[in-house]
Amino acid sequence: MNVRHALGLDRVLLTVANVPWQKVGLRPLSPAADRLAMVEAAVRDVDGLEASDLEVVRGGDSYTIDTVEQLLAEDPTLTLYVIVGQDAAAGMPTWKRVEELRRLVRLVVVERPGPPVDLPAGWEFERVEVPRLEVSSTDLRARVRDGRPLDYLVPPGAAACLVQRGLYREACP
Repeated sequence: MNVRHALGLDRVLLTVANVPWQKVGLRPLSPAADRLAMVEAAVRDVDGLEASDLEVVRGGDSYTIDTVEQLLAEDPTLTLYVIVGQDAAAGMPTWKRVEELRRLVRLVVVERPGPPVDLPAGWEFERVEVPRLEVSSTDLRARVRDGRPLDYLVPPGAAACLVQRGLYREACP
């Protein structure tokens, strides 16, 4: 929401990866349908934020360049921004067809807690500061597993979706 406001964007798509290729094998992953349901629940009543199922519907590994090309094929007049945290921005050189992506989008880097990271060379980008919340996905999964509250850590709709779908009850990293 902070990025939308800071840049005056009409809408922000929160795109759920079908298969997040950089996370495969690092820890168990929730099914894409469950992750999509959580995002939909989290932004249901938030003006200008939308859950996007483009990558889930497309199937297979999810690559940002494929989603950007799909959006531009549907409307070539769009100005697209890719919004990432500093950690993701630092890893962009490993992304699929990153040079093509660089020509098609504007990069927005959301500042995160922790030491500064090296951002990819050759990219023009905008930084947007957001409130620094010391919340990690690992901690959130552990809280669910242990039955601890999620109040004020995730949107109420997402918390309800977690409970309804029985997510993260099993041991997870």
